[in-house]
Amino acid sequence: MKRREFCKSSIMTAGLALAGATGAVRVARAAPEPSGSTEQAAPPEVTRHVAAFVVDGRFEDIPPDVIALGKKSILDGLGLALAGSVSTLAPPLKKYLEAQCTSAGRSRVLGTALRTSPRFAAFANGCFVHADDYDDTQLAVAPDRVYGLLTHPTAPVLPAVLALGEAEGRSGKDVLTAFQLGVEVECKIAEAISPRHYGDGFHTTGTIGSFGSAAACARLRGLDAARTAQALGVAASEAGGLRENFGTMTKPFHAGHAAEAGVVAADLASLGWTASPQILEARHGFFQAAGGGFDAAAIMGRLGKPWTFTSPGVSIKPYPSGSLTHPAMGEMMRLIRKHDLKPADVERIDIGGNSKMVTTLLHHQPATGLQAKFSMEFGLAILLMERRAGLAEYRDEVVQREVVQRMMRSVRFHIHPEAERAGFDKMTSILQIQLRDGSVISGQAQFAKGSPSDPMSFGEVADKFRSCAAFAGWPRAKADPVVELVAEMESAKDLGRLIGLLTG
Repeated sequence: MKRREFCKSSIMTAGLALAGATGAVRVARAAPEPSGSTEQAAPPEVTRHVAAFVVDGRFEDIPPDVIALGKKSILDGLGLALAGSVSTLAPPLKKYLEAQCTSAGRSRVLGTALRTSPRFAAFANGCFVHADDYDDTQLAVAPDRVYGLLTHPTAPVLPAVLALGEAEGRSGKDVLTAFQLGVEVECKIAEAISPRHYGDGFHTTGTIGSFGSAAACARLRGLDAARTAQALGVAASEAGGLRENFGTMTKPFHAGHAAEAGVVAADLASLGWTASPQILEARHGFFQAAGGGFDAAAIMGRLGKPWTFTSPGVSIKPYPSGSLTHPAMGEMMRLIRKHDLKPADVERIDIGGNSKMVTTLLHHQPATGLQAKFSMEFGLAILLMERRAGLAEYRDEVVQREVVQRMMRSVRFHIHPEAERAGFDKMTSILQIQLRDGSVISGQAQFAKGSPSDPMSFGEVADKFRSCAAFAGWPRAKADPVVELVAEMESAKDLGRLIGLLTG
């Protein structure tokens, strides 16, 4: 069965172009009811396959380049947690945490002096990492998967392994291994589920992130394959997150909840808590309930073959906004510098993308910094006005300035046929800048800085980490050593020094 047959649903009427899909794939439907026909083949045992991968994976079997890429995402995530600790969601979240925290807590909340249980530390740190929508994004393998919108892979997994790893006194190598296994599980599940999952409104960082977190925590807990499967079963019932909440504090809540869910799932499974051992593939399991089916070929025999960090890769963000804005913003910045453009020079900006970009970047005249993160109009307007778009620019007071609101109204964001034909696994962005003197400047981009096609070096990620720490007012003397500790994380006997540098 071809993907175009598999993906028949109302969400595909927005111009989904599957003609470029390569070959046929085996699409698994959920198992039939017990009383159903025996002619229908049983689906592959995906949950058992995932659990075995988590239990059997060894640090020594993870290629060095995969470890190196994972360290970049870890360093990136730590900086974002510091920045998130001073974000707009931080005050209410800290008040909530104060009721959960005790001085005897075994896990610390980054960017604060708070101590609490591993589950609440994972929750808080997950919210902080995703607070500014500046965290890494998973690329898509298949053309029917929306680039960058499968998951934000680090936000649900890193906070969970840090919280549980600190509480359990685990080594840096143990934490690195769990992080890599969790991210790989998360990304392959996201690639396997029907695109209907995201198209109908689920936020995969919240839903599928729960599986990545649970897998990583099961590994740190030392669970066997049977109990790891139970943990995945618990995580499936905790999985949640809706795209309608994009542009609000509840979007980062999705990442925090997914991180917490993994800790809870592994803890319960370690105590003998039961859940379905076939939660992914069962007739009433996750793939069917949340997506209507799945592509077995995207996950069976594919875990670590290749590792997602290397192919198709994970993108580290150059701007604190939805990843679908980034190619256009990068090209806009290039044109601004090349032509020395000023706001007074520009009459109108036309930016064309695919239909998923236009519907996901849903705030066309944002009124808050959170909404602006999902606004192509704001991203292009602020670059033209300030020649930068960092954490300081995505604040309410900047977005609400009348001159910024006026500039956004000069940006026309629309579906472009060429971008639509290019496929949703790309972010084809076609720019036309109409100048007041009648001339037109054009540009086009598919990917942005930080993507595997134009990756950030470890040094560039370190610079981003330092800028996030500075934004949070974090002491340079505490921030600088973090870079070196992450670079040599597998040598650490525990997380004590690293976490200490990131907490008050």
